[in-house]
Amino acid sequence: MKEKILAEAERLFWKYGVRTITMDDIARRLAISKKTIYQHFTDKEDIVYQVVEWHMTHEQNDYCRLKEKELNPIEEIVLASNMMRQHADKVNPSLLLDVQRYFPKAWEVFLKHKENHITKDLIDNLQRGVEQGLYRSDFDIETMARLRIELIQLGFDERVFPHQRDVYTTQDQLLDHYIRGILSASGLASYEALKTKVNEYNLSIYENK
Repeated sequence: MKEKILAEAERLFWKYGVRTITMDDIARRLAISKKTIYQHFTDKEDIVYQVVEWHMTHEQNDYCRLKEKELNPIEEIVLASNMMRQHADKVNPSLLLDVQRYFPKAWEVFLKHKENHITKDLIDNLQRGVEQGLYRSDFDIETMARLRIELIQLGFDERVFPHQRDVYTTQDQLLDHYIRGILSASGLASYEALKTKVNEYNLSIYENK
């Protein structure tokens, strides 16, 4: 039951934002009583905290499975971003800002995940890309790793992109701008070929829906 509550709470938070969803909303969607929810969570802050922690764990597991495919660094960073397509167009743009402002314990989980996993994974990706000649060698790796993370967060900020059609389109454009800035000449050729493949793959998915 706890996993069911977490999964439904995540869907509701992602779609409508964290502040607007109440414990009553979650109970109603699952056709359970609030008492059942309180058997597993102390209050809304606790459920937001556990949803974020749960989501970060699943996200890291997905990325680990991607790394097991032994892709080159360009493929890895593009496909990791492409995994975002599964969720990004369903995410309320105010989500991160709401968590940051009103749920400090959950925000701390996100910050730790960003520092301990996302930043380290990006640094590893950039180092391998430079070693393989796919990325330029004249930039500071840690700076560019942190820039990539900030661009992802920026793409969810309604204050910066108030009229975006969907979050994924914004994220896709930010990635394209970022990655073109770090590619070597040979890396650019590989990126263009990969981008064509990814676009064709995504198109086929949507045509078959």
